[in-house]
Amino acid sequence: MKHNFKNLNIWKLSLNLADDVYSLTDSFPKGEEFGLKSQLRRCAVSIASNIAEGSSRSSDKDFNRFLEISLGSLFELQTQIIISYNRNFLDPAQLEMLELKITDLQKMISGFQKTLL
Repeated sequence: MKHNFKNLNIWKLSLNLADDVYSLTDSFPKGEEFGLKSQLRRCAVSIASNIAEGSSRSSDKDFNRFLEISLGSLFELQTQIIISYNRNFLDPAQLEMLELKITDLQKMISGFQKTLL
């Protein structure tokens, strides 16, 4: 295994983002238990999970494919965050904090991908 995911900053930051998503969605309305709340949480978990799974692959090309999936999940999460804000489930400060973390992580993953080429 070339990359130990536990040592990767992108993995650590994705865990932090998942924790934020879990904390912020705790206050979502009961009616969103199996809707947006569940979707946001699954999406956030997927980001870190794909980084970890990709790191176990034997080639950088395979790892890169899993990083692409993580990026896709980040963009999906960003969309769901905006929908949550539009539904008044998040306040402006929460939206800004999450969007900043998401865009930083998107840049970091993209930068890390360049080291695999």
